[in-house]
Amino acid sequence: MAVWALGINHHTAPLDLRGRFAFAVDQIAPTLQGLRQSLAQGTGHHPEVETAIISTCNRTEIYCAAQAPALDHTLDWLAASGGVSPALLRSHSYQLESGLVARHAFRVASGLDSMVLGEAQILGQMKDAVRAAEGAGALGTTLNQLFQRSFAVAKEVRTSTDIGAHSISMAAAAVRLAGQLFEDLSRIRVLFVGAGEMIELCATHFAAKTPKQITIANRTLERGEKLATRFGGAVMRLADLPEHLHEYDAIISCTASSLPIIGLGAVERALKKRRHRPIFMVDLAVPRDIEPEVKQLEDVYLYTVDDLAGVVQTAQANRQAAVAQAEAIIDAGVQNFMHWMELRSPAGQTGGVVPLIQQLNSQTDEWRALEIARAKKLLAKGEDIDVVLDALSRGLTQKLLHGTMAELRAGDADARAQTAQAVSRLFLRSQSKNGL
Repeated sequence: MAVWALGINHHTAPLDLRGRFAFAVDQIAPTLQGLRQSLAQGTGHHPEVETAIISTCNRTEIYCAAQAPALDHTLDWLAASGGVSPALLRSHSYQLESGLVARHAFRVASGLDSMVLGEAQILGQMKDAVRAAEGAGALGTTLNQLFQRSFAVAKEVRTSTDIGAHSISMAAAAVRLAGQLFEDLSRIRVLFVGAGEMIELCATHFAAKTPKQITIANRTLERGEKLATRFGGAVMRLADLPEHLHEYDAIISCTASSLPIIGLGAVERALKKRRHRPIFMVDLAVPRDIEPEVKQLEDVYLYTVDDLAGVVQTAQANRQAAVAQAEAIIDAGVQNFMHWMELRSPAGQTGGVVPLIQQLNSQTDEWRALEIARAKKLLAKGEDIDVVLDALSRGLTQKLLHGTMAELRAGDADARAQTAQAVSRLFLRSQSKNGL
């Protein structure tokens, strides 16, 4: 079985390119099915391919497992889905196979590949991706093992090291930047656009500074009200956003919209109404929620997820020892996964033990069933039970040893000598160890 992965992240691709490959939750299942169909039709040896997609604001990654790798086909399919050339995607992506896939997945789950070193949110996002793949019927034994081992490694990293002890989250970074612009955060009005997990995290951090007002703007009022109630805030329909934009000093947006929801014109009108008092804006969405041209306005301080990278890495030097510990744990995890993969190789290939064990179990179960059926017939005829048991045991041992005896008698002297050594090691080992 081959495993491969293809991805882009904040290290390899700019924000706007990442936005082309951001998949909303309701898109994951049909996207997985489309990829599987493409692999099955485009290559004859991928009818049962396993797939999973991780899509966050910082990364989009595709994981696959099948009898043979198909990285080029996967890249061509992803490029087409994002409307870019394969060459452009290749120049901004990473393509991994075999043990490198496991190492990457383990590092991602452990927070070592995140913009915020050691952050825990990615682990939950990976678990969501696995559940989505399971729900779509796209996850099989190999990828399931890969991800379950990723989660186990991540747990060990977080419990055995200080990798996340000094991490600065994106939400905390946003608060820090706002504090550099406004002298007193308790005197500002803050608008949160969206009601997802990231907005909830940001609202929690800002609420700790007791701002003058908190408002949640969301497409559906019910979800917005639920979040606003937690912070004693107000709620607003997303459609009413443009006419109220000028009322807020800080605006943090993170929705799943495929197009910007805060345009240049709306911000320009808000600035006029504010008499050009500054507006602090953070766009955490991928694709963008706020038109990039807004950043050019003189009284607007707009930050994207990529702009926050410098802030969240300020404590990086203090965590290098923890990173080294985490990498050692990951190394051990990769070795264990690759050993598991080798054991599951087809019979006849190096290390292919599991298929052979399955065949042996199947064969011996068949023999056992035959001898039990024969014993039951003898008992039904009234044969003595000791005679039946003796016949059953003789029948089983004859079936088990028939092939071995044939090999011992066949071939030349060297072949018989090698067979004799193997037979002694397999059948006489337990007797010699037990002193029998």
